[in-house]
Amino acid sequence: MPTNLLNEQAFKIRDVNLATEGRHHIRLAQAEMPGLMSLREEHKAAQPLKGARIAGSLSMTVQTAVLIETFVALGAEVRWASCNIFSTQDEAAAAIVVGSGTPEAPKGVPVFAWKGQTSEEYWSCLERTLDWSAEAAAEGADFTGPNMLLDDGGDLIFLVHQGVIFEQSGQLLQQQSWTNHEHEIVRNLLEASKASDPKRFQTIAPAIIGASEETTTGVQRLRELAAEDQLLFPVINVNDSATKSKFDNKYGIRHSLVDGLNRATDMLIGGKVAFVAGYGDVGKGSAEALRGQGARVIVSEIDPICALQAALDGYQVAQIEDVVETVDFFVTATGNVNVITPAHIAKMKNLAVLSNVGHFDNEIDVLGLAATPGVTKVNIRPLVDEYVMPSGRSVLVLSEGRVMNLGNATGHPSFVMSASFSNQVLAQIEAYQNAADLGIGVHTLSRILDEKVARLHLAALGVKLTELTTEQAKYVGLPKEGPYKSDLYRY
Repeated sequence: MPTNLLNEQAFKIRDVNLATEGRHHIRLAQAEMPGLMSLREEHKAAQPLKGARIAGSLSMTVQTAVLIETFVALGAEVRWASCNIFSTQDEAAAAIVVGSGTPEAPKGVPVFAWKGQTSEEYWSCLERTLDWSAEAAAEGADFTGPNMLLDDGGDLIFLVHQGVIFEQSGQLLQQQSWTNHEHEIVRNLLEASKASDPKRFQTIAPAIIGASEETTTGVQRLRELAAEDQLLFPVINVNDSATKSKFDNKYGIRHSLVDGLNRATDMLIGGKVAFVAGYGDVGKGSAEALRGQGARVIVSEIDPICALQAALDGYQVAQIEDVVETVDFFVTATGNVNVITPAHIAKMKNLAVLSNVGHFDNEIDVLGLAATPGVTKVNIRPLVDEYVMPSGRSVLVLSEGRVMNLGNATGHPSFVMSASFSNQVLAQIEAYQNAADLGIGVHTLSRILDEKVARLHLAALGVKLTELTTEQAKYVGLPKEGPYKSDLYRY
């Protein structure tokens, strides 16, 4: 268990004494997040989120701290947990709990997150974001939970849906991204909740106006819910805004992947062979980063279009089975399961490095590796484990197969997260104010808002846009102020 968990009724973090350090980091991050700070200035007088009670599950980093305080500045109340057991920056969590006494952070926000949670602690913290009884008592109100959700990976949204179904039927929906152990944890949590209040989730869910989802995998899960007519409220898909997926996913990982590898291994990447599984936006950024370090990069793909892109970008495209014995660094970025198996690992060269940058922890079968007869595990440093094979050869597994750029490093840089999180602010405003018009389903923000997010970041880079003349706008059939691309344009 973490040490120094003070006042567990109000929050649960590692060490509240890290708040001063975290506040310094937040102040520096604000200077690198022009989109969020501009939206804060634009909307603070109107308070468009006044009355919103946002339960958030997104990595509790310094950048997320700026997002949380933007929500507060726009009128919302907030409770927060991380979306990954290793992705919290403890100093950021402390700073948010303490607050700064400034208008944008006049008081602390309840946070339930620390780096190095167990799975049981993770799910308990998610559940705590849904308990608004203290706020209701303080305000003399009768609400039970949040009226808005913000999620990264879909676990929080799914917990609400699972809770409703479990209270009604005693059944638990199977989630392929959850291990059997996680299903057991969620079942135990819901059984305890039902014993305490048989209709708790059936009370919480109808009060939820809308939600927003941050990442590819979570959006896929929500679309499946919608297709099965099980989605309970409107959700805005932030991931498919161009200023998220084409920036955070590609340019963010281009920075943080190498950062994580360097912090974890201190191994030279130049001259080595790197393998990237998946050539979506995250895979593209990963491959570019590794090639930029001087590695020879091999890509695997299931999609012929992405495979052709990789080939024309100059990468070798191959099946893992054909190259596994030659690779020094493996990176999975597919969002799928069992991309690297114990059978693959048995053929790898000595001290090959295995890392995952997908959201969930099942791309590398670490559980299968650990259960392989004769394999022993040696911890080298935090979140760097050596698995020794019966042959005497070893592999290094980073962050236990979870998202390593947040586990072994601190995630994407502030500037690129400003674009992603600007979309989150706009999505929360849109869902909170216009849920009835949206209707239940998975929605995206308009192209004009996507372009707005990009505009908010240009001046900080010294960019000056060319403007259409009236003649040019008429010629191409576009409004002078945009949007400039159709919703089908892929960038």
